[in-house]
Amino acid sequence: MTDRTWPYEGYLPGEERLRESLCSLGNGYFATRGALPECTADAVHYPGTYAAGCYNRLTSEIAGRRVENEDLVNLPNWLPLRCRLVGGEWLSPDTTAVLDHRQTLHLDCGLLERHTRYSLGEGRTLSVRQQRLVHMADPHLAVLRTELTAEDFTGDLEVEAALDGNVTNAGVARYRDLDGRHLTHVHTGSGSPGTMWLRCRTRTSDIRVALAARLTAHAPVTVLSEATRAVQRLTVSLRSGRTATIDKTVALHTSHDPAISDPLQAALARIAAAPGFESLLLSHRTAWEQLWRRAELDVPGEAGNILQLHLFHVLQTLSPHTADLDVGVPARGLNGEAYRGHVFWDELFVLPYLNLHFPEVSRALLYYRYRRLEGARAAARAIGRRGALYPWQSGSDGREETQQLHLNPRSGRWLPDHSHLQHHVGSAVAYNVWQYCEASGDAEFLHTSGAEMLLQISRFWAGSAVWDTYLQRHRIQGVVGPDEYHDAYPGAERPGLDDNAYTNVTAAWVLTRTLDVLRALPEPRRRELAERTGLDDDELDQWDRISRTLRVPFHDGVISQFDGYGELAELDWDDYRKRYGDIRRLDRILEAEGDTVNRYKASKQADVLMLGYLFSPAELHCLFQRLGYQLDERTWQHTVDYYLDRTSHGSTLSGLVHGWVLARCRRAEAWSFCQEALRGDIADVQGGTTGEGIHLGAMAGTLDLVQRGLTGLETRAGALWLDPVPLPELSSYGFSIRYRGHWGIRLRLHHQRLHISVPPSDLLPVDIELPDRAVSVEPGEDCELVLG
Repeated sequence: MTDRTWPYEGYLPGEERLRESLCSLGNGYFATRGALPECTADAVHYPGTYAAGCYNRLTSEIAGRRVENEDLVNLPNWLPLRCRLVGGEWLSPDTTAVLDHRQTLHLDCGLLERHTRYSLGEGRTLSVRQQRLVHMADPHLAVLRTELTAEDFTGDLEVEAALDGNVTNAGVARYRDLDGRHLTHVHTGSGSPGTMWLRCRTRTSDIRVALAARLTAHAPVTVLSEATRAVQRLTVSLRSGRTATIDKTVALHTSHDPAISDPLQAALARIAAAPGFESLLLSHRTAWEQLWRRAELDVPGEAGNILQLHLFHVLQTLSPHTADLDVGVPARGLNGEAYRGHVFWDELFVLPYLNLHFPEVSRALLYYRYRRLEGARAAARAIGRRGALYPWQSGSDGREETQQLHLNPRSGRWLPDHSHLQHHVGSAVAYNVWQYCEASGDAEFLHTSGAEMLLQISRFWAGSAVWDTYLQRHRIQGVVGPDEYHDAYPGAERPGLDDNAYTNVTAAWVLTRTLDVLRALPEPRRRELAERTGLDDDELDQWDRISRTLRVPFHDGVISQFDGYGELAELDWDDYRKRYGDIRRLDRILEAEGDTVNRYKASKQADVLMLGYLFSPAELHCLFQRLGYQLDERTWQHTVDYYLDRTSHGSTLSGLVHGWVLARCRRAEAWSFCQEALRGDIADVQGGTTGEGIHLGAMAGTLDLVQRGLTGLETRAGALWLDPVPLPELSSYGFSIRYRGHWGIRLRLHHQRLHISVPPSDLLPVDIELPDRAVSVEPGEDCELVLG
C-alpha cells in the first residue's frame, strides 16, 4: 500500500501558489485552495473558493476592443483566521520569524494539516496546528480547527476569524487586465451566539451566495460587521505548555442548489445543525473510505504515490455529489482560475476512468452536454450548418466561451484566438457517450439522450464534409486540430486548416458508431427519433458514404497532420533549445520574435498520435480500412517517430498521450513520457501554471493509463477485452473496477500473470477476451491467466 500523504517541509514563498493548488480540498460541490488562513491574496498567496458551475460574465476593454469573458467565480473567502499578542502585529509567515513549518495533505481522509512555530521575540514561541477539511459527506460544510500552544510563555492572544467578501478573480497574471470583480451586494451580519454570516450575488448571472460561520472556543466571542467582512474576535489566555482550541465551521449555499429557497437561511440552518469537529471528521473519514474502496488502486513506488495524489484530486473535483449538479469537467479542477474554469475536451481523458468506478458521475457529466444540445445546434445554424457544434470552451449555458484575444506574456501583445475552430470537441462528446454506454450497459441513456447527441453531432460532420471531385474524397475544411499551434496556413487571410487527420478520422468514427446505434434502436424509439429530427434513409446513406470517403492526407510515408503539413519549413530545434532552454511554448517564442509557428513542422502536443490514444491498434486499422487506406504497423511506427521529433510538449496531456502510444509500439521509450505525465503538476513542468489550477485531464489520464492503457482494457460487445503491455518499470500493479453492475472486480497484473476476481452477486458471469483465448468468470470466483 502506498503512503497516502503528501507532505511539504519549510516555508518557501516562491512555492506557495503551487502548494496551494496541490493542497486544495473539495467535495465535488465546492473546493478551497490550500492557502494559509492568516494570509490574504498578494504576490505570494492566493486563497480561493470555487463552487462547481458558479459562473459570471463580464465585459472588459482590451487592446481597443470590448471583449466578454465568463469566469468561474472566486467566492467569498471563508478561511481567514489570524492571531496576535494583544497590542501586537498580526502573525504571518511573511512578517513573523518562522522556526518550523510543515504542511501535510492526508489523502486517505481529505484532511490538510499544518504545523508552524512562530518566534514572538523575547524567547517566546507560539505553536500553531491546524486541521482543515471540506466535508465529503455533507457537501455544504467545511471546518477549520486551530490549536494554539504557548511553548514557553504565558499571555493573552487575540484571535480574529472572518468571512471576506472583498475578493476578486486575480489568480492568473495574464488575465489581470480583464475585469475580475464578480461579486456585488455584499452584506454581513450575525445570527445565533457565535455565528456570523455573509451574503452576496454575482454581478450578471445573479447567483445568490451565502456563507454562515460558527466559532467555537472556551472564550467569549464578539461579532463585528464591516462593509464587506463579517468578523468574530475573541481573546484566549495561554499558559506555558497549554493549548487553546478554536473551531471554525462554515456552511456554503447558492441559489443554484436544488431544493433551495433562500441561500442565507439554508446556510444558517445548516450551521446550526452541524455537529462538532470530531463528529464531522468521523463522517468525513467514512465518506472518503468509501470513495477509496470504489477507486482501489495499488501501484508500488513513487509512481504509486503520485497516482494517489492524482486520484485524490479527481475524486474531490468529480465526486458522487457531482451527479446531482449540472456541471461539466473543469479543465483545471476547482483549484484555481486558469482557463477561467471552462469545460474543454478534457472530459475525453476523464470519463473513461470514471466510467469504471463512478458511472453515475459520468452520466451526469454527459447530461451537462445533453442539456446544452440546443445551444450546440444554434451554434451550427449560426455558421450555416445542421446538427450540433459543441463549443471548444463551455461554461454556464453552453455557448462558445473561447476568448477573442489571448495575451502572449513574452511579447505583451494581445492576439486573435482561433481555437474555437477545434470542432473535434464534438467527436470527444460522442466518444464519451459510446464509452460510457459500453462500460455501464446503460441502454436507456444510449437509446434516448445519447442517441440524440450522436445523431446531431453526426449531422454536423456530414454537413461539414465537402465533396472534392478531383480527389474523389470528402473533405473537412477550415478547422484547427488538437495541436493548437497551427491555426492557419502561412500568409493566409483566414484562419483554419483543411483535412486535419484527427478531425476527419474521428468524424468518420462518429458517423459509423451513430449508424450502429440507430440500427440497433428499438423500432418505436427509432421512429420517434426520426419524427423529431427529420431523419430519413437518404440521410443515413449519405452518412455511410461520408464515413467511407473522408480524406486522410499523407506525405513522406506518414499521416499528415493536415493537408499541406509536409510543405511547411523544418524548425532548427537544437538552435531554439540552445537559445531558450524550455521551448514548450514555442508558439509564444516565435511570435515574440515576429515569426509564427504556422510556418513550421512543429506541434504543441499530440495531434495525429491522438488516434493511437483513442483507438486500439486493431480498431485504428479497421477505421483506416473503412476509409480506403492501408495503415500497416510500419506506417504507424514511422508516423509516431516523425511527430515525436517535431513536438514541443507544450501541454500536460502531451506526455500522457505519447506514453500511451509508445507503450504499444516503442516500449523502451514509453516510461520517460509516462514520468513526464506523472510529474506534470507536482513538478510544475509547464512553468508556473499549476499554481493557477491543476491539470485534471492529465491527472485522470495517468490513472487511465494504468487502468486501460497498459492493460489494453476495452469494454465492447458485452465483454472486457484485455491485451496487457507491462512496462519493465511498472510490471506489477492492481486496481478494481465497476462494470455493468459488478462492483469491485479486481484485476492484478504481476510478472506476466493476470489475476481476476469477481465479487459474489446474482449477476451474470463476466466475459474476458484476450488475444489468444476467452474466459468467463462467475461471480464469487477468481481466475489467474498466464500471459503470452
